[in-house]
Amino acid sequence: MTNLSDTAQQLVAQGKGILAADESFSTADKRLVEYGIEPSEEMRRQFRDMLLGTPGLEQYLSGVILYEETLDQKADSGVPFPELLSSEHIFPGIKVDLGLDEFPDSPEETITKGLLGLPERLATYRDTYGARFTKWRAAIRIEGDRLPTSGMLVENAKRLASYAYEVQKAGMVPMVEPEVLLEGAHSRLRAREVVETTLHVLFDALTDQNVDLSGVILKTSMVLSGSKSGRTDTPEEVAEDTLAVLLAAVPKEVPGIVFLSGGQGPDQATANLAAISARAKELNAPWPLTFSYARALQEEALSIWKGKEENQEQARAVFIERLKKVQAALL
Repeated sequence: MTNLSDTAQQLVAQGKGILAADESFSTADKRLVEYGIEPSEEMRRQFRDMLLGTPGLEQYLSGVILYEETLDQKADSGVPFPELLSSEHIFPGIKVDLGLDEFPDSPEETITKGLLGLPERLATYRDTYGARFTKWRAAIRIEGDRLPTSGMLVENAKRLASYAYEVQKAGMVPMVEPEVLLEGAHSRLRAREVVETTLHVLFDALTDQNVDLSGVILKTSMVLSGSKSGRTDTPEEVAEDTLAVLLAAVPKEVPGIVFLSGGQGPDQATANLAAISARAKELNAPWPLTFSYARALQEEALSIWKGKEENQEQARAVFIERLKKVQAALL
């Protein structure tokens, strides 16, 4: 499986990260509405073109996670988005889970669906669109000592492992994303405990499923106090706890770890990444660390673009400016 390992290593190449542009219809539309843009399929295409058609992206991005709709959409130039990315030596990736269902044993929690028919979908993504990697997300909610339940963690980990196994069988790199949600009143200490437990359960499941860890990318949350805790952690605190968790729970064979921004603003996500990168160098962490941000990269550009063609150039300039800041945080 050396080719998978090679692809994974290229995805976490030094100084480059991954843009998460895999918003579902409803999430993308909600994002557009926030900036006064009337949502439609064409506006979603223009939103994606504003980002993916930005000149010079290849200096900052190794990959882009797309949503299924985007695979068939074209840039203003008439080139399909996956082809456009490939031509710039940026790997096209695809979100393959089908969203969240209520977990029967604990209705306040969710499990991720999408295993049914997955092998057939993977073959299409690979052969028709040239996808090189995929993503599957689980959402883990913290509430006091009550949530998450161990049953939910185990079930989500099993599904992530089954997904990863199928993706590797199809010749692509799986990105596994157990997102510990920022929303909540929990302390950073509680978040640290939950992230560590979640990762232990995940890697146990991946090992049980015979997934080749040298061909898997981990997408994880940073360790942060809950958004309703009334506390803003310093970047150094975030870095200290995040690295402690990763060193305790992530096997050395994993070729790289990418962080999600998960509700952090652009400046906060950038500052925390800088502190984490610095701490990882101090501790000689065994894996490359980089970003896989959505909102933290898009927000400023969207606020300028507002769906208007005449704002596109300025919006793209702001997008590149943020990518430069995030790249500097890594280096």
